[in-house]
Amino acid sequence: LQNVPNHNVKVIVVTDGERILGLGDQGIGGMGIPIGKLSLYTTCGGISPAYTLPIVLDVGTNNQQLLDDPLYMGWRHPRITDDEYYQFVDDVIQAIKARWPDVLLQFEDFAQKNAMPLLNRYRNEICSFNDDIQGTAAVTVGTLIAASRGAGSQLSEQKIVFLGAGSAGCGIAEQIIAQIVREGVSEEEARQRVFMVDRFGLLTDGMPNLLPFQNKLVQKREHLQGWDTTNDVLSLLDVVRNVKPNILIGVSGQPGLFTEEIIREMHKHCPRPIVMPLSNPTSRVEATPQNILSWTDGEALVATGSPFAPVTLKGKQYAIAQCNNSYIFPGIGLGVIASGASRVTDEMLMAASETLAKHSPLVNNGEGPVLPELKDIQTVSRAIAFAVGKVAQEQGVAVKTSAEALLQAISDNFWLPEYRNYRRTSI
Repeated sequence: LQNVPNHNVKVIVVTDGERILGLGDQGIGGMGIPIGKLSLYTTCGGISPAYTLPIVLDVGTNNQQLLDDPLYMGWRHPRITDDEYYQFVDDVIQAIKARWPDVLLQFEDFAQKNAMPLLNRYRNEICSFNDDIQGTAAVTVGTLIAASRGAGSQLSEQKIVFLGAGSAGCGIAEQIIAQIVREGVSEEEARQRVFMVDRFGLLTDGMPNLLPFQNKLVQKREHLQGWDTTNDVLSLLDVVRNVKPNILIGVSGQPGLFTEEIIREMHKHCPRPIVMPLSNPTSRVEATPQNILSWTDGEALVATGSPFAPVTLKGKQYAIAQCNNSYIFPGIGLGVIASGASRVTDEMLMAASETLAKHSPLVNNGEGPVLPELKDIQTVSRAIAFAVGKVAQEQGVAVKTSAEALLQAISDNFWLPEYRNYRRTSI
């Protein structure tokens, strides 16, 4: 890190390349993700590329194809794990803190077994967040707030079913629960409205091998006594049939699991279902927007994790909102830089979600996509930056200033790709 020529790094995106998108272990080939994310910080959030630094931690790879490739440029060695792994990551974090103590650090595409432990370990030590857990949760909550309002209700009135109970899914669920509580519902009741389904079925109390972050998201077996099922393992269809959810979210990474039977069963009890197949890339989506809209006679509100073209059904065109983290993290980065925030708090993330929902064409116009068009993303990022910076000041993790001063700081830090003016100094 001492060899980095840039002395004024303000945003770092770091990965260890183990869980790159839906592709898995890419070793040092995962470097494309930090580079791409930082490009979005610049394009969407106006952060100068001179202030950014992508990092890939080469801790080996378990991808045998890479290990056997004589042209692989990374360390051809199985991934280090446990104490050796965490000690190396800690050495890197301490070196980052020593050189750039005020930097914003974004963890990106770490494996489930490491993502949450690293976030919990460092979120109160360095200004940091995990985009896969917190960024995905923030954009999903913002989308759900907007979709719920577009359907004429509030998020706190919904029943939500997840397919996929990994760190990303559980992170989204916790943010949803926090928003429901903000809307006036007790935490106990809020947790009873969220149902997590993974490959072993509905998460319930007493299940073996639950991960620590799953424990608070189980449903009590005693609450399921009246369910119409004879199965010991409660499938997604069992859950949809008995819960009658308003919202169905897919973060499983497995294609086609939102079947026609499941979507039609949901639509039977909910005239305006909100369906969000968030897995990416498109080859891993739980159901395509075309199918979801066909199975619900065009009445579903659909948001996806991957880009899809508009769907035409019975002569009507439906714009498909892409629930992409780029709606959130560039604004968070700009807000942190402009306010000088020392931490990224849960309340700052909630402010980002609420601000995104306020920019929904569906909410503001009564029609159109759930999320703003990408051409408006810089406007959205500026608004999120202001909301995030304001909450940071209120929580004491940034120096208190006037609203006008914060807005000016956002403008001052918003970089535009313009050529400098040159003046001839000699003939």
